[in-house]
Amino acid sequence: MLDLSRLTTETRNPQTMRLDELSTAEVLEIMNHEDQTVAQSVQKALPQITQAVDQIVKNFKQGGRLFYMGAGTSGRLGVLDAAECVPTFGTDPEMVQGLIAGDEKAMTVAVEGAEDSLTLGPADLKKRRLTDKDTVVGIAASGRTPYVIGGLDYAREMHAATISLACNADAEISQHAEIAIEVPVGPEVLTGSTRLKSGTAQKLVLNMLSTVSMIGIGKVYKNLMVDVKPTNAKLVERSKRIIMQATDADYETAATVFEKAHQNVKVAIVMILTGVDEAEAQKRLQEAHGFVRKTID
Repeated sequence: MLDLSRLTTETRNPQTMRLDELSTAEVLEIMNHEDQTVAQSVQKALPQITQAVDQIVKNFKQGGRLFYMGAGTSGRLGVLDAAECVPTFGTDPEMVQGLIAGDEKAMTVAVEGAEDSLTLGPADLKKRRLTDKDTVVGIAASGRTPYVIGGLDYAREMHAATISLACNADAEISQHAEIAIEVPVGPEVLTGSTRLKSGTAQKLVLNMLSTVSMIGIGKVYKNLMVDVKPTNAKLVERSKRIIMQATDADYETAATVFEKAHQNVKVAIVMILTGVDEAEAQKRLQEAHGFVRKTID
């Protein structure tokens, strides 16, 4: 029999033993209070998160990719974070990928037995031709998901960087990764429902891993997402606004240079800040490895 008794995410929360007797307002008050403890748990893991980000940046600079692996909610959160990197940071879809036990079908429907397989994780990574320049982040609220453990073990065999993210202390997956991030959130409001506090903790950590890694490879200038891709009307206007904020230019100037730069926000910013043409701006950015600040300092 699978023993989950030692996992705090599976234990009952003494503050919520009477959920079905409480008013809506009372339940919401409890949930809100419990959620406030999550950020504190994440804060305690900042040293390990720092190590993880530095490793991801190092591998990105070598042309490596980032893979998130998980089952259920953990897998879905990884897929979400990976997908958001494309419009936010202008990354190639291959650069950050989310792998979920059971493949795409598992995004909306539970796939029986997928998370319990030690072989599906390695198989998914083999399909992506994992290399020693890549980074694999295994995500499991329980910290014991076989799909994730199998993937991490294969990644280590391939000499890829390995990072684990669990919501229990002394998690099993921590033994299968070079860098172990543990964010113990305690018992869930609804016993065992790890889409709640555990999911929130995972989302906070994934936000950090992707965002700070992208800062580390030049995808951000000041606090602006200067590699945003203008793929729709809203993002076109956001692009112009970013140019205005980065350069103090007026709307007309930002819009004009944006078009001259073939709708490349970074190039437009460098053109305005340095007074050079598009070709020279492109050259300076290439020499600065994509860091806008290095083209003007």
